[in-house]
Amino acid sequence: MHQETASPKTVQFKLKKNKSNPVLKPNPENQWENLVVCNPGVWYEDGTFYMLYRAAGNDKDHVIRFGLATSKNGVDFIRSSNDPVFSPSENGPDMGAVEDPRIVKFGEEYYITYAYRPYPPGQYWKFGHDEINLPDCGPNAPAVLKRNIANSGLLLTKDFKNFRRLGRITQSNLDDRDVILFPEKIKGKYAMLHRPKEWIGEEYGCNYPSIWIRYSTDLMVWEEPSTLLLDGKENTWEEKIGGSTPPLKTKDGWLVIYHGVENGGQGYYRVGAALLDLEDPSIVKGRLDDWVMEPEHDYEIDGFYKGCVFPTGNMIIEDTLYVYYGAADRFVGLATCDINELLKLLKNED
Repeated sequence: MHQETASPKTVQFKLKKNKSNPVLKPNPENQWENLVVCNPGVWYEDGTFYMLYRAAGNDKDHVIRFGLATSKNGVDFIRSSNDPVFSPSENGPDMGAVEDPRIVKFGEEYYITYAYRPYPPGQYWKFGHDEINLPDCGPNAPAVLKRNIANSGLLLTKDFKNFRRLGRITQSNLDDRDVILFPEKIKGKYAMLHRPKEWIGEEYGCNYPSIWIRYSTDLMVWEEPSTLLLDGKENTWEEKIGGSTPPLKTKDGWLVIYHGVENGGQGYYRVGAALLDLEDPSIVKGRLDDWVMEPEHDYEIDGFYKGCVFPTGNMIIEDTLYVYYGAADRFVGLATCDINELLKLLKNED
């Protein structure tokens, strides 16, 4: 079980949203991204921001792809192509949708976790809560196909333009999204955050979907037991929670930005922050009681999820934390803060 060594602290600290938000909007000129751009993985290297963003056009099936945009200042992004850089496979397990990339780098290669489905979800905002399109299949079809369950896979790239699908890294009959890798090994092992939706109840120690941590010696084999890391808080803004961005290594610990949803997952999406121990990230050193970002503006409220800020990319440049997020499942936003100020609060220092 996770251990919190510092009691939560209520603060009025908030990330500052960029005045140019949204920093990326749907492109009416491209059919595959004329309705939605959101939930981007973002990487910063050698003076360039690389944004791998989720995109969809105004089609009934709601096929989801990835586009690529770059920027020199982190605000003004230019699309690299009029075509998607990564799309669902033609007849593979991820032929329905590819979603929500999170990027880390080992050596010269970028490893990207992403969610996918075996069948297009449809325009889900027109359905009931947690409802999506289901395929026609026989009685012996596995659960992943029968229920169109979202799994998580791993991609490999060296340039964000050419990708190799490495395969599934979660259990196929679990809706296990928000799968995020730590950017380096810890005591010789890779580490992962994940959020299996079905792991709730007394036997799991949480009442709502929560954030778990697990380790492995192989990026494709995750068989060691998971440990409950962060769970939701009853009757708060974060009853249901999940990981958001790749953990960032700081002098004080691993900074984790996560999302929380009120009403058991049927309300506003907000953003929280926690600090994990560097040597043993299953130990929670600090966690803010209050959110650091919430939906406020039209572009975060008037969309396909009305009231959602959903971070998926972050980095620290000098003393500034950059957080890129999906806004209302329609746009991409940017928020920043002084990293030292945030870490001071997480350490519960006056």
